[in-house]
Amino acid sequence: MNTAQILPVSFDYMLQKEMSAMKGLAMQLTKNSDDADDLVQETILKALRYQGKFSEGTNFKGWLFTILKNSFINNYRRMVKRNTFLDATDNTFFLDIPSHRTENQAELKFIRKDLEEAITALPTELKVTFMLNVEGFKYHEIAEELNIPIGTVKTRIFVARRILRKKLYVYGEEYGFNKSINE
Repeated sequence: MNTAQILPVSFDYMLQKEMSAMKGLAMQLTKNSDDADDLVQETILKALRYQGKFSEGTNFKGWLFTILKNSFINNYRRMVKRNTFLDATDNTFFLDIPSHRTENQAELKFIRKDLEEAITALPTELKVTFMLNVEGFKYHEIAEELNIPIGTVKTRIFVARRILRKKLYVYGEEYGFNKSINE
């Protein structure tokens, strides 16, 4: 009779295991090693602070990546606000120092809505595979998670991108991202 007991994996161990993946995503977002280290450290602190909110048995890596991504977005917004000043001339304008232009928030809402609708309209197997890829999972991780061959993962992501590119063609035209639609 085997009396060996399977012990639950500690939260600290799971955090340590995902350090390099978090660093990789942070580098992609910040493009700077020091900023990436700060972002990873902030993510770890938040994960430890809110570890009670993590549901055991769910995707730990996805949970961490969501914290990291949201921290990056919040830091970016803070930086933009800090770089915004009020010009006290006759006409009062808010100027964004780095680019001297403001984003059209209404337009961004339309783009986001169209993007969400286009993704929602994807067939389920394409949508699930595509979203896992967007969340930062590597092809082999998606293949393991969905229990499908890696070639199928690559094909599904390729097909999903092609469908989205066709549906969102107008935005590609406007922002100069369009490649040949027949690719």
